[in-house]
Amino acid sequence: MSDPGPEAPDDAALVAALRGAGCVFAEEEAALLRGAASSSEELAGLVTRRVRGTPLEHLLGWAEFRGHRIAVGPGVFVPRRRTAFLVDRALARTAAAAGDERTVVDLCCGSGALGWAATTALRTAGVRVHLVAADIDVAAVVCARRNLEPLGARVFQGDLFAALPSELIGRVDLLLANTPYVPTAMIARMPPEARDHEPRAALDGGADGLDVLRRLAPEAARWLAPGGQMFVETGESQQDTAAAIIEQSGLTSSIDRSAPDGTIVVGGSRRAR
Repeated sequence: MSDPGPEAPDDAALVAALRGAGCVFAEEEAALLRGAASSSEELAGLVTRRVRGTPLEHLLGWAEFRGHRIAVGPGVFVPRRRTAFLVDRALARTAAAAGDERTVVDLCCGSGALGWAATTALRTAGVRVHLVAADIDVAAVVCARRNLEPLGARVFQGDLFAALPSELIGRVDLLLANTPYVPTAMIARMPPEARDHEPRAALDGGADGLDVLRRLAPEAARWLAPGGQMFVETGESQQDTAAAIIEQSGLTSSIDRSAPDGTIVVGGSRRAR
């Protein structure tokens, strides 16, 4: 008789296993894992990996972002739902109407979620968008190309602006950069699913979490078009320092805070001529 393989847990056992592993939304995760599995054996394997700390999104192959599914994979930073606030603020502060043309750049793009969300929203409003994205991590670039090339985007691999074609200098209207901002000493305190499964370069922002922003902001002032804007996410304790870094780079800073969850978005705009 052939081995039937591992038996899939029933709903109660599945939820209990996930909750015991610290999954806050155990019922929701259980339903998603059942939907992703094509057999009892596959479901049992997914549950085992999830209980051991593999991010749910890596198991599903996608993450929800602003109501849509963005492809993600092993070793790729998972876009946080709270970061949708960054896109919301960027869109709210972008003066664009149907028929206008805008160049959007997504740096430290990871899966490309920010660029995808901003571009689709602007195009829905009738704006013509040229989207470019870049990340230093090869796995992220592969993932971002999967998400963004259907939009006609170009995705490059490299370190910040060094990855971009020089033709964009002074022509970027909207720069979205989900820069790492976790202080190095705090990495060890992060949940294992982030600390052990996402690239360190996407998390570690140096001693105070703002090292990458210090490199980004001065260059952003050169790459932004007149009136162009950049947006990054930071921690609440970092917002004033982040705004000062942006001001010192010759840009006009702004700080927005999401009332529901406290997400902080710091912006920088280049003065129009």
